[in-house]
This record gives sequence, structure tokens and C-alpha cells, in this order.
Amino acid sequence: MNKDAVVIDELRVRSGRHDVFDGLSLRIPRGQVIGLLGPSGCGKTTLMRSIVGVQRTHGGTVEVLGEPAGSRALRSRVSYGTQGSAVYTDLTVRENLRYFASVLRAPRADVDRVLAQVGLTSHANQSVDALSGGQLNRVSLGAALLGSPELVVLDEPTVGLDPVLRSELWTLFRQIADAGTTMLVSSHVMDEALRCDRLLLMRDGRIIADTTPRQLLADTGQTDAESAFLTLIQRDAGHETRRSRREEER
Repeated sequence: MNKDAVVIDELRVRSGRHDVFDGLSLRIPRGQVIGLLGPSGCGKTTLMRSIVGVQRTHGGTVEVLGEPAGSRALRSRVSYGTQGSAVYTDLTVRENLRYFASVLRAPRADVDRVLAQVGLTSHANQSVDALSGGQLNRVSLGAALLGSPELVVLDEPTVGLDPVLRSELWTLFRQIADAGTTMLVSSHVMDEALRCDRLLLMRDGRIIADTTPRQLLADTGQTDAESAFLTLIQRDAGHETRRSRREEER
């Protein structure tokens, strides 16, 4: 088995005349919590869409679990949670999960398993529109876990939540990864970086660091993730300025 869940080589994505990615390459290992962090607009969502196979690309390759991204063979092996709620508010929690289980052709017993996994067993028969923000996010996560996917891709699942709820969800991500599932989670909240096994830090469509939380702090000499990321941005801006000058001098 390939040790990498995702292998991307020279990925190119364009939006109009703008290059979102111009030859992006990276590897994402299996069975870890991978944090994809960076400011809004840096390309996180486009990268995730490319991995799950719903993004139009213009060059390069994206291989997921040994298959081309978006291939039929990956439909039950890869799950994607988009920004915002993806469930029906006029149904109960259980009704939502039963519906998505039927769409995915997941075993009916998966519903009870997922309810327990995301801590919503006691809310199973409650209407979704009566849930708190954190509980609503858990329902969406539960839908993403149906069928026991090998790779779960979550686009900013903690956005808009208070620190306590964010902490609870990250604890859940860790439990899921410890059970063998690869978790790719995007965020623009830098303190969430320290909860990951590995970090992909993005800026302007580029990976400016592929590292671990401990190594990030050590390499930058900082004690918190936000300061470390700002240090990396300053370094990256300096590299870009020097490169531009060299090109102008040619």
C-alpha cells in the first residue's frame, strides 16, 4: 500500500487569466491529521476540490489512494465536507444520516455508529433546525463519516464556532485519525495548527511550508503558530522580492 493518501505533481489550475496553481506538488501521508492553513483566498478550497475530483484542472496529476482523483473507485473511499452545513434542517439528525447512508449505499448500521462517533446519540431524534452551531457541524461531519471513508476532506469545519466547540471538534478529528482515517482539514485559524500531525501552510497558491507543529516553531523561533506563520510570510515575501529582482536583471 502506498504510504501517501494523496500525491500531487505539477498541478495547474486557472481561474480566468489568473493562475491559482502553477505547478503545485505535494504529498499527504495516510492516517494523520493534516492541517491546510492559510489566509482566505490563498487556494485552500481549490486544492481540496482538486483532491476530491470536482475541480477543473489545466495540467499535472492528482492521485488519491492510488487512483486518479474523482474516479468512480474513490466514491466510497473519499468524503468531502464543504464549508457550511450540508444537511436538511427540516429533518431529524437520524433522518438526515439515514438519507445520506442510502445515497452512499452505506450499511444501515452505520447511522448508529456515526451518531456515537460524533456524540449525537442523545440528539438523534431532534430536528436539525433546533441544534446549536457545534451540533450542526457534528451532523455534517457524521454524514461525511458514513461508509467509513479512508480520506475525509473538511473545508473550514470550525469556522464561526467558539473556542470550546472548536476544541471539541479537533479532539474528534484526532480520534478519527487514530482509528486509521486520514483527515485533511483546512482552517484560517492559526492556533488550530498545533493540533495537527502535519501542516501545509499556503500563501498565494503556493505551499510555503510542509512541516510539523514542533518543527514550525523551531524553524521560526516563535512560541505560537500565528507568529510563526507571520514569520514565514515575511521570509516568503523576501524570497519573492529577490527572485523578481534577479529576473529583472537578466
